[in-house]
Amino acid sequence: MGSIPLSILDLSPVLEGHDAAHSYRESVETAQLAERLGYKRYWFAEHHNIASVASSATSILIGHIAGATKTIRVGAGGIMLPNHAPLMIAEQFGTLESLYPGRIDLGLGRAAGGGQATARALRRTMMGGEDRFPNDVQELLMYFSGEGRESRVNAVPGEGLGVPIWILGSSLYGAQLAAHFGLPYAFASHFAPAALVDAARIYRETFRPSDYLDKPHFMMASQVVAADTDEEADFQASTVRRRFQDMQMNVMGLFSPPDPDFEFDPRVRRGVEATLAMSVVGSPQTVKARLDEMMQALQPDELIISAPIYDLDKRKRSMEIVMEVAG
Repeated sequence: MGSIPLSILDLSPVLEGHDAAHSYRESVETAQLAERLGYKRYWFAEHHNIASVASSATSILIGHIAGATKTIRVGAGGIMLPNHAPLMIAEQFGTLESLYPGRIDLGLGRAAGGGQATARALRRTMMGGEDRFPNDVQELLMYFSGEGRESRVNAVPGEGLGVPIWILGSSLYGAQLAAHFGLPYAFASHFAPAALVDAARIYRETFRPSDYLDKPHFMMASQVVAADTDEEADFQASTVRRRFQDMQMNVMGLFSPPDPDFEFDPRVRRGVEATLAMSVVGSPQTVKARLDEMMQALQPDELIISAPIYDLDKRKRSMEIVMEVAG
C-alpha cells in the first residue's frame, strides 16, 4: 500500500462491564502504542447521548491524550461545529496548541453528533444550525489567522496560531466546501462509504489552492480488525457488526464483547454490510491485500483507521499488524 501516513480514530468506547474512566485509560494506552508504532495522528470524534461513546467532551480528551504522549499529533475528527460558537472552539484549540505546539489538529463536521433532541439540548436553539456551517468555518479561520485583529472580538489564545483545520464529511457537500476553502478533507468511509468515490473526485477536481494548502489532501477512513488468523479477526469483528446492526435497529447499548454465535438480523443485514463496505477484516496477509486494493483504487493521501475491538490486547495487536503490513 505504499508509504502513506496511517492514523487512528478513537471514540473511546464504553465497554460492557466498565465505565468511561476505564475507556479513557485504554485510550491512553492505545495512543501511546500508536506513537511508538509510528502512526501520525490520534483523533477523537464528538458524539453525544450515545451510551457506548465516551468522547463527547472532545477537546478535554484531546488535552488528556496529548499530555500522555510526546510526538504524535492529537486532534478532533471531529468537532461538530454547529454545536459550538466558533470563538469558543478557537479558544479551546488555541489553548491546546499553546500547551502542545505543533501537535494539534482540528477537524470540523456539520452534524450534531446525535439526534434532533440532542441537538436542541446542545444548542438551545436550532436557528442557523448546519446552514451556518460555511460561515462558521470562515469565522473560525479568521480567529486563527488573526485577520480579525482590528475587530472587538479576538481568540485569546488562538489568534495567529494556525491550528490545522480539516473539513470532515460523508457526502459531496463536505468535499465541495473543503475544496472551496482550500483545506484538507477527511471522508467518513468507515461508516458511510456510498459517496466516497464521487467525494474524492469532486474534492480533487474543484480544489482551490489557499494559504493553508497548495494542493488537495484527501484522507479516507476504514474500520480495520486485524488478527493473526482470518478466523480470529472474523470473531473479533462480530463486535463492530453487532454495534452497527444495533444502531440500525435503534438499540443503543454498550460496546459488547465478540460473540461466536452472532448472525445478522435479515431485516438490516444488507444495510449493515453496505455501511461496512470499506471495512478490512483478516490476517496480516488478508489485511495487506485488502488495503493494497483500496489504496490502489482510491489513492488517498492518508488513511485513518478505527479499531473497534473489545479486548484491549487484541486492539493493540490489530494496530501492530496494520503497521507491519503497511510498508
